[in-house]
Amino acid sequence: MPLTVCPTPDLAVPAPHENPAIPPLPARGNGTLATSARTGSKARRLATPIGTLAAVSGAFAYVGTVDPNEPGHYPVCPLLQLTGVLCPGCGGLRSAHAFITGDLGTALQANAVATVGYFLFAAVWVLWLVRAWRGQPLRIALAPVWWWGVGAVLLVFAVVRNLPFGSALAP
Repeated sequence: MPLTVCPTPDLAVPAPHENPAIPPLPARGNGTLATSARTGSKARRLATPIGTLAAVSGAFAYVGTVDPNEPGHYPVCPLLQLTGVLCPGCGGLRSAHAFITGDLGTALQANAVATVGYFLFAAVWVLWLVRAWRGQPLRIALAPVWWWGVGAVLLVFAVVRNLPFGSALAP
């Protein structure tokens, strides 16, 4: 025999997970909860991406004006100084200097991975800015296989640029 529910309101009992002292949250369908994440002003939402761009632009402006090819301006890579082995970041400042001065060929020659990273940063920053403008969070969730792939590319890059046949990748 099926169990029937009595529609009488005075016999209603709250579910065990509901606390009658706490009012329920509004449903997502009416827009109240959905827009609560968007209550900040547009200027406030854009502050972080624009601040990040300002910091990165400041760093690039400094590297663009203070040439890393001149000795004494920047510290030497500790791994290179101690072992003579080029790390994946070696040549990154020279690459940034060439990139900011408009010499893309020299930037790629100094550090190809860093140069690709500049373009990748620009693409992610534009996506971040657009999503902040729309009031949406930036969520870039990469599967672990992608992180392992990035690590493998950096490892292969570091090894090959230290071998005789990979000298074209060395700064």
